Amino acid sequence: MSSDIQKNYEAAKQQYAAHGIDTDAVLKQLETIKISMHCWQGDDVRGFLNRDQELTGGISVTGSYPGAARTPDELRADLEKAFSLIPGKHKVNLHAIYADTDEKVDLDRLEPKHFERWADWAKAQGLGLDFNPTCFSHEKSEDGFTLSHADPEIRRFWIDHCKASRKIGAYFGERLGQTCVTNVWIPDGFKDIPADRMAPRQRLMAALDEVFAEEIDPKLNLDAVESKLFGLGSEAYVVGSHEFYMGYGITRNKLICLDAGHFHPTEVISNKLSSLALFADGILLHVSRPMRWDSDHVVILDDELMDIGRELVRHDLLGKTYIGLDFFDASINRVAAWVIGTRNTVKALLRAMLEPVEALKKAELEGDYTTRLALSEEFKSYPFGAVWDYYCEKMGVPARESWIADVKRYEKEVLLKRG
Repeated sequence: MSSDIQKNYEAAKQQYAAHGIDTDAVLKQLETIKISMHCWQGDDVRGFLNRDQELTGGISVTGSYPGAARTPDELRADLEKAFSLIPGKHKVNLHAIYADTDEKVDLDRLEPKHFERWADWAKAQGLGLDFNPTCFSHEKSEDGFTLSHADPEIRRFWIDHCKASRKIGAYFGERLGQTCVTNVWIPDGFKDIPADRMAPRQRLMAALDEVFAEEIDPKLNLDAVESKLFGLGSEAYVVGSHEFYMGYGITRNKLICLDAGHFHPTEVISNKLSSLALFADGILLHVSRPMRWDSDHVVILDDELMDIGRELVRHDLLGKTYIGLDFFDASINRVAAWVIGTRNTVKALLRAMLEPVEALKKAELEGDYTTRLALSEEFKSYPFGAVWDYYCEKMGVPARESWIADVKRYEKEVLLKRG
């Protein structure tokens, strides 16, 4: 370890200890937290089952940076490079369209065997896998409806796909010894004002009940449902709204997914956590960065990311919250996007763990808002960076910006050769 980094850490350790914060214990806890890194950043949400299918469901990826993964092996190599620059052992979040198989198979007929290579790879890498049915970019979703479709045959196709996805999730959980979170998101909605808001939601509720009818060991697979406010082509009405899934998740004992980009631009998911945690058994986060709309920018260490970290730490929610990333940017190096977003998410949790939470809560309870504000502000300039640098080197990954050169080498030696 660099002598400067060690020296800076020891000095920071003493400063934090003066407030009762044990940095060694904090780093030990941080090691246990797994971020689920989304595979779809690596190839612009194309997948491998239907690569010629137009991207639909209100999803848009902009940019044409060279080097997008074209095969499962290329995508896994890119993920390995990213993880080599991120401290800790984490997970990979797969969509169903990323099946690695030579067999021609449609979504409703997917089986664990179509993902064996992913499971083998994850086992060798010491990673967990999460999963998502892909209810978009398919001929049977072209009119914007899937699980709430009025046509029972089309609805049956998507029900069967989601059932198959749960079994794949359970397979991942069993193979890897880490619980898989299988998250259901659908794009269903209307571009203009509907005459009937109730019927699609009744169909969705019945479809989900059928999807989840089979009991699966929660140690192997946990189900989650994800809402959205609006999307491209569903500006007026989304069937799976926050209110719908809030009620569904609580009454059916499912994880409720909060995506940072799926709410009104003035809403933040950090402010929802303390309320949702009172009623839901578990929470799934999709950490993203909306800019004016659900535009899925690479996560930066901004106020909202810091507030998400604070809420999880201050209310002891890390044990019931599953943290995943969800962004896709093709205007920059895709591996770098993973590294930036994941490192920032871990940084936000670390910074929250290094705050004097009990002192702040005590001041607030006593009505001493002056101390609450003053202490909060002073801690913003405490030597968090010294603890982060130490953690990175301790975990065997580059500290500070030195990782950029590694990504640039990989770009030159690997990515640019893909054509």
